[in-house]
Amino acid sequence: MIRVKVVGATGYGGVGITELLLQHPEAQLVALVAREDVGLPISTVYPHLEGFCDLPVLAADDPRAEEPADLVVFATPDKVGMSAAGKELARGAKIIDYSGDFRFTTADAYADYATRIGKAPAHAAPELLGRNAYGLAELHRDAIRHADIVGNPGCFACSCILGLAPAVRHRLLEPASIICDCKTGVSGAGKKVNAAFHYPARYEQMNAYKLAGHQHVCEVERELGLLAGGEVKITFTAQVVPVCRGILSTLYGTLSRPADEAELVALYRDFFKDSPFVRVFDSRAAIGTLHVRGTNFCNLVVSVDSRVNRLRIVAHIDNLMKGQAGSALQNMNLMFGLPETAGLNRPGIYP
Repeated sequence: MIRVKVVGATGYGGVGITELLLQHPEAQLVALVAREDVGLPISTVYPHLEGFCDLPVLAADDPRAEEPADLVVFATPDKVGMSAAGKELARGAKIIDYSGDFRFTTADAYADYATRIGKAPAHAAPELLGRNAYGLAELHRDAIRHADIVGNPGCFACSCILGLAPAVRHRLLEPASIICDCKTGVSGAGKKVNAAFHYPARYEQMNAYKLAGHQHVCEVERELGLLAGGEVKITFTAQVVPVCRGILSTLYGTLSRPADEAELVALYRDFFKDSPFVRVFDSRAAIGTLHVRGTNFCNLVVSVDSRVNRLRIVAHIDNLMKGQAGSALQNMNLMFGLPETAGLNRPGIYP
């Protein structure tokens, strides 16, 4: 059994990976660590876990939090994982980090990202960069299998990269024409209390945010640039809408040559033929975020607007699953030599 410790266990990302690990055939939760609700059973914090997981929430300095683990999941904000990863690696654990701490493999790339989000550009553990892999399994399976540290992708980034990867790889888009129009549910803001997310302020309210520069743009442009073999710059707009969970990213790009929808649907299906969590549909499909809720799937609708020679991809993911905990479990499976779908192959709930 893979012994797993979750740090940041009481946030949405922490409880999400806890839920998944409880159903995993090869995993065992050994410690739940957080700064809040210390001493309480996790099932008191989240009553739906009653009888499934009643482990206590531990402070980071509790001796029980020092018990050996094979994997430590940092469901924590930036700068937390990088400060503790070295110690956990020295104990023999592997690391999956939800934040931007290990999404970049060089100090310069990390500094660019940190500067964009207004944080100090210096990485606290630069010696670990290079031992990490970017945790988008569909593009980096081999690197993830051999990595000690995996930086989980950002939720928006996951939807945008998967939606654009086949077209960019096949040089089908003009690099300067790409637009990412992305909408997320309120749970993407996390659990912490914020006046902007009180019910009266959020109900029937939609708004764009971080127009000056969203943190996920760095990884989207980096990944698309690797696929294209050259620099790619995107226009990215994040919006929050009054639903709990789900991301809908509508992605546009001018085609570099004429192509019809049937050709591109076939191309996308071929690109993802070995990716069990990506499903490709044509423009007639009645697909929405409800169809991926609670799952690790990314549903892609492929459409061509021939009037203006533009490709349109609509990507759907659950921000707390494929955009977070689901990708983390998928990465765990790869890191420990398990089937990629272990503990994840389920259809979700409808309606």
